[in-house]
Amino acid sequence: MLEFDGLHKSFGDVRVLEGVGFTVAPGTMFGFCGANGAGKTTTMRIAMGLLRPDAGEVRWQGAPLDAAARTRIGYMPEERGLYPKMKVGEQVTYFARLHGMDAGAAAKASAEWVDRLGLGARRGDQVEKLSLGNQQRVQLAAALVSRPEVLILDEPFSGLDPVGVDSLAEALLEQVRTGVPVVFSSHQLDLVERLCDSVGILARGRMVASGTVPELKRREAGRLLRVVVPDAPAGWAAALPGVRVVSESAGDTLLDLTGGADDQAVLATAIRTGRVTRFAWQEPTLVELFREAVAAPEAQEVAA
Repeated sequence: MLEFDGLHKSFGDVRVLEGVGFTVAPGTMFGFCGANGAGKTTTMRIAMGLLRPDAGEVRWQGAPLDAAARTRIGYMPEERGLYPKMKVGEQVTYFARLHGMDAGAAAKASAEWVDRLGLGARRGDQVEKLSLGNQQRVQLAAALVSRPEVLILDEPFSGLDPVGVDSLAEALLEQVRTGVPVVFSSHQLDLVERLCDSVGILARGRMVASGTVPELKRREAGRLLRVVVPDAPAGWAAALPGVRVVSESAGDTLLDLTGGADDQAVLATAIRTGRVTRFAWQEPTLVELFREAVAAPEAQEVAA
C-alpha cells in the first residue's frame, strides 16, 4: 500500500498543502486531479524526497519512504529531466543503471521500452533532436525501465498524440495488472475517468473529493438535471428558486437542484420557454464532479 498521510507544506506564508492524504492499493491506478497550483507536484516531490513536508509522511508497505525505497519507484517529473546531448537508447539505459540494474539487464530493458513506446527508429538520435512529444516518451521509458514497484508520474500524457496516449495507457494498465500501484496527475479528466480505479481532487492544498469514480457519481446522483430547449434564451433558468445553472450552451442546460427545487416546476418553466427535447436526471462526468468539488465552500476556505 502506498500511503500519503496528512501532508502539510508551506513556502513562507503560502500554504501549499493542508493535510493531504490518500492511499493507493497494489494493482490500482489513482488519478490525482487539480487545477494548476493546487499542490499536486508538491505532493509528488515530497514522495520522492525532493521536498520535506512540514508535517505528515509518505509510506510504502507500512514504512516511511527512504532513499533505498525510492530507488524502486519509477518517477516522472513534470519538467523534463533528460540529457539533451545523450542518445535515446543510452539515456534510458543510463536511468536503468541508476536504479541498480546491471549493464546487460539495463540494455535489454532499455531496448524493450524504447520499442514499446514507439521510439525504436530514433534509438540512436540525440534527445534534443526529438519533438517534445517524443521527448516525453523518452522520459516515460526512463520511468518504466527499471521494473519499478511503484509509479509516480506527473502529467505523463502531456504532449502525447492519440497514438502515444494509447501506448502509454496500455503500458500503465500492464503495470497495474502485475500489482504495481500507479499515481499520475493529469488535466485530461476523460482519460483519468477511463483509466483510474480511484480519483482524488485537490483544491488549494486540500483533498476536496476522493474515491472511485462510481462512488463520486453516486454522491451527486439525483442532483443534476439536463434540460434541452433548443430555442430557449440564455439564462432562462437562472431565476428559478433552489436551482443553480452548472452549464449552458445552445439551449442545453445542466441544472443543480441541491436547493430542493421541484423538478416538475423546472419542467413547467422549460415548457413555457420553448419546445423541450430532453429532460432527464444526469449522471455527472468527472469534469462536472471536478468543477463542483473545486467550487465547494470547503475548497475556498484554504485561501482565507
